[in-house]
Amino acid sequence: MPSPTLASLTTLRLGGPAEHVLTISAPADWADAVRTIGQRHEQAPVVLGHGSNVIASDAGHLGTAVVMNTRGITATRVDDTTVDVTVQAGHPLTNLTAWAAAEHLAGMECLVGIPGTTGAAPVQNTGAYGQQVSDTLDHLTAWDWEMGRMRTLPTQACRLRHRDSRFKSNPGRWTILTATFRLTRSPAAAITYRPLADELGVPLSARPPVAEVTAAVLANRHRRGLLLTPHGPAARQAGSVFLNPPVTATQATRLSATGCPVHTDGDGQLRASAGWLLEHIGYRPGYKIASGIRCSERRTLTLTAHDGATATGFAQALTELSTQVEIATGISLHPEPTQVGAWA
Repeated sequence: MPSPTLASLTTLRLGGPAEHVLTISAPADWADAVRTIGQRHEQAPVVLGHGSNVIASDAGHLGTAVVMNTRGITATRVDDTTVDVTVQAGHPLTNLTAWAAAEHLAGMECLVGIPGTTGAAPVQNTGAYGQQVSDTLDHLTAWDWEMGRMRTLPTQACRLRHRDSRFKSNPGRWTILTATFRLTRSPAAAITYRPLADELGVPLSARPPVAEVTAAVLANRHRRGLLLTPHGPAARQAGSVFLNPPVTATQATRLSATGCPVHTDGDGQLRASAGWLLEHIGYRPGYKIASGIRCSERRTLTLTAHDGATATGFAQALTELSTQVEIATGISLHPEPTQVGAWA
């Protein structure tokens, strides 16, 4: 029987064979997985949720790939308005945000429509429309491969920053198993993102009902081509391929004067629009980057894979785009998807 491929486990559908694949469907499966991996004398496996933010190597992975497919939400009442929500790592983030909206629980409504699993969300402090995981994460449980035991980490210990965390900066050490969020039964969090306020027809700092914000975010994401669909020309993608780059105040002033959107992230850092920078130097939706690799028909910042694409070619395309932007503007773009597997 041929080895399963990493391509079958990722949304880009690129990547070579994995020597072993273990699917974790229930929390009780984890102890067996750790024992099996230990018997193979592996240090740590490649861990995937939905594979929506990764580029898997054409060479594959000589070892075990773990697919985190655990599901479940447990809500614990803290007081009259506060609820602690513990979620299994494999639970789809879209399902969690929809559940929270149905329960009128605020704090995650702007994260609706983001693909991937709940366990993957703290790794890059997933965020959108002015909201991010660090706003509501209370603590999480994770397997520490270096220490060989389970650990509970409060939010502060996770070192969550703009699209970054201790898990992202030290890949391979941690496998997140559950995440607990503290949500409130109240109107939505104050709207801080201008395009969302415009979508809702409300001023900044307004607090509409959670369900209204959820619907507005989904509508805006759909119109901008930000929803991952299983079929169609944009089905094979990894979302936005670059982080919005940090810029100095001087750069921000210069860029704003030429029409580039500039915003301040949750850490107080000025950031420019990566998509605008790509279009500024000539790239457009539908543009062919390399063999089998194009900008999405809806947005330049999403690259889609087609027949003839390879993981190596995709990674090289990101390097080429970043180089072209830096030559033209002096600003460095950093890829958002994580590379997994054996890379030269």
